[in-house]
Amino acid sequence: MLAKANRLVRADDYRRLVRRGHRVATPHAVVYIAHSDDLRSPRFGFIVAKTVGIAADRNLVRRRLKALSFMAMSGVPAGTEIVIRALPGSAQAGWDILRSEIWDVLSGGVTRK
Repeated sequence: MLAKANRLVRADDYRRLVRRGHRVATPHAVVYIAHSDDLRSPRFGFIVAKTVGIAADRNLVRRRLKALSFMAMSGVPAGTEIVIRALPGSAQAGWDILRSEIWDVLSGGVTRK
């Protein structure tokens, strides 16, 4: 579980990241990354719309994305904000597929400014 300091909670934060963040698309997700000069810990947000599937599928995808972000948090620089938007096929994708896609983006895309 992500601590409150590591979560995006305000709609303005989501809107800002989706509009101005660096966008990286994978087959099952779109990742938006933004850097700030702030030295606080990295923050993550998740968008899992109804197009992903029924509530149980959406919750499964959200839990998987949260677990992935928790695992990747140590490699993410301070002041980084990340929003992960799940795409409709993400509910059918297995854990290994989601993990490799998101891990590749976070390990390669986070270091860019």
